[in-house]
Amino acid sequence: MKSLSAPARRGPTSLRRSDIPAVAPARRVSGAGSVLSAILDHGPVARSTVARLTGLSPASVTGHTGRLVARGLIRESAQATGPKGLGRPHIPLEIDTSRHLVAGAHIAVAHSTVSLMDLRGRILAVDRQPHRGTEPQRILGDVAARLPRLLAAHAAGRTVFALGVATGHRVDPEAGLVIEHPQLGWRNVPVRDVLAAATGLQVQVDGHARALARAEQMLGEATTRASAVLLFVGAVVDAAFATAGAIHLGPRSGAGSVAHLPLGSAGGAEPCPCGRTGCLQSEVSEHAMVRRAAEQGLPAASFTELLDQALAGEARAVALFRRRARLVGRAAALLLDMFDPEVLVVVEPGAGRLPQCLADLRAEVAERSWVCDDPERAVVPSSFTGSVLATAGGAVALGVLYADPLGSWPALPTVS
Repeated sequence: MKSLSAPARRGPTSLRRSDIPAVAPARRVSGAGSVLSAILDHGPVARSTVARLTGLSPASVTGHTGRLVARGLIRESAQATGPKGLGRPHIPLEIDTSRHLVAGAHIAVAHSTVSLMDLRGRILAVDRQPHRGTEPQRILGDVAARLPRLLAAHAAGRTVFALGVATGHRVDPEAGLVIEHPQLGWRNVPVRDVLAAATGLQVQVDGHARALARAEQMLGEATTRASAVLLFVGAVVDAAFATAGAIHLGPRSGAGSVAHLPLGSAGGAEPCPCGRTGCLQSEVSEHAMVRRAAEQGLPAASFTELLDQALAGEARAVALFRRRARLVGRAAALLLDMFDPEVLVVVEPGAGRLPQCLADLRAEVAERSWVCDDPERAVVPSSFTGSVLATAGGAVALGVLYADPLGSWPALPTVS
């Protein structure tokens, strides 16, 4: 793999809007993509039902399903449907999980997660390892080296046809480029090209909030298909906005940059890298949580250790997560008022695993939002709590596949 040198770290104002190239318009879901998604949702399902669900003509559905079968993406179920003895039985269609897989990689601040996912979005294997350095060539080379071992142990004869990569901050999915990741010190890193050369796979790259919003639409919370905001709270804090099935990217991949939303008097005095205090990320990130635990004399060497203590009922740890939930609730209320989505998904382990944290978050939304009149319905935890990072990478590739399954996928059989 070619050597990539990590760019020098620069100040918070170093990346100007004019520095970031404009991206191409988002792709529309194809007819074949609509058919494949309907089969994912409802399979095993008859062709006639697929036509009704998608609004496509029976002839179009028959043509698309024939090509999807030829590509090894769907198959006819062994179980026929319909009343016995009344004409030709319906042969339902289902997603074929026996032939192909996607690989995923999530690059976090301190570690990377490599995973395998089948075409129904089920996680088959996960390998999480700490970074041995933050240079792009080291991290990407490590991801590429771990993938063959994961395949040898878990692929079971199936072919991996694509690798999806997700990370935080500014990512250009069209160029396959991490525009800037301040905590890693990355700037304009060609992730797609580097990993494609190292693995021989087709590589798709996107931001993790957008990837998880797409995963919710495909595999998780059904109400996200109308409109949704996804708020990701981890070592990085960012968001994604989706409407009518499409994820908003922004002309320069900047949509969802919420790390510096001001929390006002609720925030502390911890300075943010932007030079201000009271920013959302500086108050609720994993680093901030561990720092606050240390200030209170609570021994926690890592965020994972602090979360384990809270799950075990340690009162000070629980209090820290409840404070975090209230601050996240302030940001959630603001996002609900800005976008008025059908649902807001919170990707944060406290909200996903500690009921009192989700209750605190919703209470804050109820108090502060002008448009959300039912936080119990409108504010939900991630569908993938416990497997968020493993899901994010694979969802990048799977999302592109479901949008355009008959497009350019060199590893899949060619169909006319």
